[in-house]
Amino acid sequence: MPDSAGGVFLADCPARLAIDIISNKWAVVVLFALSRRPRRHGELVDLVGGVSRKVLTQTLRRLQSYGLIERHAYAEAPPRVEYSLTDLGQTLTEPIAALTDWAKTHGAAVANFQEAAQQDTATSST
Repeated sequence: MPDSAGGVFLADCPARLAIDIISNKWAVVVLFALSRRPRRHGELVDLVGGVSRKVLTQTLRRLQSYGLIERHAYAEAPPRVEYSLTDLGQTLTEPIAALTDWAKTHGAAVANFQEAAQQDTATSST
């Protein structure tokens, strides 16, 4: 009997592309940070705790290559660059909000399971 998931296991499946995009550690956080308004690189560094400038730049370039964000360079002195979501990027705000709601609702349960698993591992290894 064929798997009901259909082609999601195929290499060229759009679902795998979506998973690849959101599985990046910083992508969803950056997209969420841009969901309300355009932001400058420095603002994003401050807003997204723990990301280095280099990794943020890589993440922004990757999201730009997917057509999810735009880079706007203004002809000013000193130069000013802002990043914003494209129309396509805006379509991810609802799924990201759903993931955020899930994390708010179930995050403590996941953390409890992780803690219990770590304790079980520590107990069984002694």
